[in-house]
Amino acid sequence: MSQIRSVTVFCSSSRHVAPVYLTAAEQLGRGIARRGWTLVYGGNHLGCMAALADGARSENGKVIGISPKLLIDKGLGDEKCDELLVTEDIRQRKALMEDRGDAFVALPGGIGTLEEIFEIVVGRYLGCHGKPIVLLNVEGFYEPLLRLLEHGLQQRFIRQEIRDLLHVTDSVEKALDYLQQQGVAPIDAHKAQTRLPAVE
Repeated sequence: MSQIRSVTVFCSSSRHVAPVYLTAAEQLGRGIARRGWTLVYGGNHLGCMAALADGARSENGKVIGISPKLLIDKGLGDEKCDELLVTEDIRQRKALMEDRGDAFVALPGGIGTLEEIFEIVVGRYLGCHGKPIVLLNVEGFYEPLLRLLEHGLQQRFIRQEIRDLLHVTDSVEKALDYLQQQGVAPIDAHKAQTRLPAVE
């Protein structure tokens, strides 16, 4: 088990969300920096992304932004990042965000955030990485999604061991405490192979 050094955060760049979500993003950025961890995020200075990165910077934290070229070309890149990595497309961005983080947190977000966090959960289940994953359920935002996951469990589309990989909390500090306690688990290649579906 190795210690957390960096945290990748998935969140929204919408300018139109309620202030409570911006506050949570800022608090998360501050908390990551206070623990001496590097923030890795989507690299655009808008909405919760901006609040998150500015929160980390307010505590002298290191910030790595990763953004596709199409958004940089629109002038949305966060030029205040310690590193601003520009990718050719969204898929390369996601791969770099996964690679550069030792842990993952999803703040409330839209379809991009949902895609990112579930791709990370699937990767953990299949043994591609051993990094902890947190869903930050601010103001109960993810309650409908959690009910859907429960429905999937009941209907046997989702296994309990997959659901258990996604730690849910409504507290920034509890989320960070969880990451610190978990650390990065070694990858068990044999266990990963046994989880792959049989081909008949």
